[in-house]
Amino acid sequence: MSTRREARERVMQALYAFEQGGGEAQDVIENVLKPSLSDADAPTLRFAERLFLRTIDHSEDVDTLIKARVKNWEVERIALVDHILLRMAVTEFLTFDDIPPKVSINEAIEIAKRYSTHRSGQFVNGLLDGILLGLMQEGRVKKSGRGLVGMPQPGSRAAQASAAPAAEPRPKRERRPRRPGPEG
Repeated sequence: MSTRREARERVMQALYAFEQGGGEAQDVIENVLKPSLSDADAPTLRFAERLFLRTIDHSEDVDTLIKARVKNWEVERIALVDHILLRMAVTEFLTFDDIPPKVSINEAIEIAKRYSTHRSGQFVNGLLDGILLGLMQEGRVKKSGRGLVGMPQPGSRAAQASAAPAAEPRPKRERRPRRPGPEG
């Protein structure tokens, strides 16, 4: 039986094929997604199909959110696998009310570590945290049931902290040269 992690991996691969090859989404589902999840139970396969189609449907809106968060960087320069994982996770934030955002972020990080560059996990984590914070401030993240796990409750300190404006990053300190030790 396939897990949701495996389903997300296969969706990422199907979205990669869709991006590279074009064509119709239904053809990619039939020829790439379904065969790769042939041992999946019905709910996992339905989840994969919904995530695939919703990610395609929301890609323009999600790309706008990504562009707003990548300062001094062209979105076209983001590794395609990272870009697809960002789209998938943000789509989960916005359209899967039963999936906690922390789960979406953690899954994207782990898949990025496995399929992309050695720094992709950190990159994906940083962007998704920022995007989630912005979406929560705008009231666009609507979760229910299991999707509420880990979400700040209204009136809590965590909710108040997430409503506060994001702090500016601290500038990097210059490293001073090391002083020679007693031996030299």
